[in-house]
Amino acid sequence: MINGSALRGAIPDGQLCGAGLTADGRYASMDTPGAWQTTDVTDDFTVVFQDQAHHGTDYFQVYVSKQGYDPKTQPLGWDDLELVAETGSMPPGEINNIEVWQAAHLDQSYCMCSDVDFG
Repeated sequence: MINGSALRGAIPDGQLCGAGLTADGRYASMDTPGAWQTTDVTDDFTVVFQDQAHHGTDYFQVYVSKQGYDPKTQPLGWDDLELVAETGSMPPGEINNIEVWQAAHLDQSYCMCSDVDFG
C-alpha cells in the first residue's frame, strides 16, 4: 500500500491532478495549467466525497496550494502544497468530507483536484 509519504515519490511534480498518469496522455489535460473555472469558498468550506465505488479508505489527505502558486501558468508540484488534514480509515460506501484518498483494497491512490478561491 502506498502511504502518504510514498505518494510524493510515486506521483511526479506536474502530474498530481492526473495521479501520475499524464505521461501516456490519459489525464494530461488535468495537469495542464490554464484558466480553470474556480469556485469561491470561505476558509471553512467542506468537500463532500461519496465513496460510490465502495473501496473504503486507509486514510484521506487534504492539501491546499500555498500562497503564490498560480494554476494559470504553473503545473502543480508537491512543494506548492501544504497538508492541512489527514484522517484514519473509513468504511466503504461512506460519504466523506475529504478530497485526497488511498483505497484500502489495492495498491492504488486516487487523486482529485478542485480549483477554489478562498474568499
